Amino acid sequence: MKYSLNSLRIIAFLEGVSFLVLLGIAMPLKYYYDQQDAVKIVGMAHGLLFVLYTINLLIVHLMFKWSILQTIGAFIASFIPFGTFYADKKWFRTSK
Repeated sequence: MKYSLNSLRIIAFLEGVSFLVLLGIAMPLKYYYDQQDAVKIVGMAHGLLFVLYTINLLIVHLMFKWSILQTIGAFIASFIPFGTFYADKKWFRTSK
């Protein structure tokens, strides 16, 4: 059980970093310097990490019997810059 929570924490961190890189580096490269490839590469990586995050979140929800509000909050956090870092501190570290 601990493995699944650690896996969620790692994927949440990577998903959060990829989101910030997409917003802070790849998007400006696309729109200011007309470099489309940055968004394609980082966007694909971010999309994959988002899917992995969602699947792992569902697994942890079922294993730890989280409330639906906690799981929805952790899901919504993935749409907000720095949100997965907040979710990690608030929910992922304290689950038993």
